[in-house]
Amino acid sequence: MTPLHGHTGPVAVHAGPGLAEQLTAAAAVLATVAYLWAAARLRRRGDAWPRARDAWFACGGAALAWAAVGGLPGGPFTAHMTQHLVVGMAAPLLFVLARPFTLALRVLPPGPARRRLLALLHSGPAGLLLLPPATALLDVGGLWVLYRTDLFATTQRETLPHVLVHVHVLAAGMLFTLAVCRLEPVRRPWGLALRGGTLLAAGGAHAVLAKSLYAAPPPGTAYALADLRTGAQLMYYGGDLVEVALAVTLAVQWYTATGRARARALRRERSARIRAVA
Repeated sequence: MTPLHGHTGPVAVHAGPGLAEQLTAAAAVLATVAYLWAAARLRRRGDAWPRARDAWFACGGAALAWAAVGGLPGGPFTAHMTQHLVVGMAAPLLFVLARPFTLALRVLPPGPARRRLLALLHSGPAGLLLLPPATALLDVGGLWVLYRTDLFATTQRETLPHVLVHVHVLAAGMLFTLAVCRLEPVRRPWGLALRGGTLLAAGGAHAVLAKSLYAAPPPGTAYALADLRTGAQLMYYGGDLVEVALAVTLAVQWYTATGRARARALRRERSARIRAVA
């Protein structure tokens, strides 16, 4: 963890990774090992599972572990913003592209565990929790609260708020990415227009927040001007890259759905012609 200097003097923070960061890195490694083991087990029994998904999850786990305990580049605010982008945006996207819930459903044998997981994914609360506008408010709205109130300065002084904020950032990023990508078998697959509109609005709010940080630091803090602006630019352009990746995922889904619909229409037309000739 990098040192932070407030307006009233230095704020005491941990010089290196604390217990929470070490546990986060260990959990990321264990989750990656479990995912790769499950994928290998699926292939051993003769089922197909794209190896690209293994790579997505492994990269997500490695990125999360690096953000937790690795040496982050730049000054204090730039290093923090690198961590924010990895934990809250890049790692969730990589995890979601790997479709871990789908893998779990395919690996688990028929029984109570599989039924409970399927019931959870198809439950009403899960459908509401993955409503795209709600996840965007939880994700980007949470960032506005973090950076435009005294909460950010508090997280640099106290361990518990620091841990809770990072848990929120990761969880909110996962929920938002799950809601926008819609790659898992959830109860209510929200439409492409709602998901695309939510992504556009969330991206705009994230960009405005980055611009506001370029002009002024979070309340109760003071950073070197170059560090502040580098971190804000990283937030702005790094966020754009992840949002473009999400948009590409939506575009691929639209293209695939359109192609399937056209193929069905052609089959119906061909069948109608055959019946007419007969």
